[in-house]
Amino acid sequence: MAETVELNNGVRMPVLGLGTFKLRGYEAVYRALDAALAEGYRSFDTAAVYRNEGDIGRALRELLPRHGLTRPDVFITSKLGPKDHGSEARAACEVSLEQLGWGYLDLYLIHWPGKQGWQSEDLRNREVRRESWEALEEMYKSGRFRAIGVSNYTLTHLQELLGSCKVSPAVLQVEYHPRLVQNELLSFCRETGIHLQAYSSLGTGSLVKEPKVREVAERYGQTPAQVLLAWALRQGVGVIPKSGDPQRIAENARALDLAMSPEDVLELSSLDSGTRYCWDPQGVV
Repeated sequence: MAETVELNNGVRMPVLGLGTFKLRGYEAVYRALDAALAEGYRSFDTAAVYRNEGDIGRALRELLPRHGLTRPDVFITSKLGPKDHGSEARAACEVSLEQLGWGYLDLYLIHWPGKQGWQSEDLRNREVRRESWEALEEMYKSGRFRAIGVSNYTLTHLQELLGSCKVSPAVLQVEYHPRLVQNELLSFCRETGIHLQAYSSLGTGSLVKEPKVREVAERYGQTPAQVLLAWALRQGVGVIPKSGDPQRIAENARALDLAMSPEDVLELSSLDSGTRYCWDPQGVV
């Protein structure tokens, strides 16, 4: 699992990582990360709101030596909590670093385009986004963050950011799967050198039951989950499937080996219905 993508600042990032949303408790975190490292995973995605940064940092400190690895061998991502947008952003960045227990993070994202507790139409959201990005830029320039980016930003949010930032975002993490094929957003990211990373690749489990997905999976002799991950990977989109099950973690890793044809990528893309299984950021001004 050596496949990586070069971000717009030269940093290399694995195209497949382990998502840790809802992975709680040290034993569960340790078991999942141990299994992932054994399968070749080198990228781990967390966030302040997941409330597991401390456990992930502790588990990695124990596990890396056991797998013959050191800190530079892994890529750790975390995210700014929506409640910390604006003037609290810099302090929140420091808390994430402290929780994870390393001197730096490989990637840090703004998790959501609006501030927690504010209405989506509140125009102040634009100002706190700007303040938060400035805080991330400071952390980047100091070397504490190797790359910075955003999550759940729409095309409008991205254009706004690119119009004012001093450091361009390296990554955009969004919901992306055959029921939500965001072609315009993907094209924009390609044009501007932003790496698109997908979350909820399985549609919170709904898409593994989709007949067309199962049909393609049978043709390749793979699981529906592997096909859904490979669908994104073949488009140059990164994936971070979440699981605490060692068997599922191993199966998901095999998606990198699935050489899906362009025809099958298009066949799955025909399922697009604009369906979101998670949060919808389109209403945030």
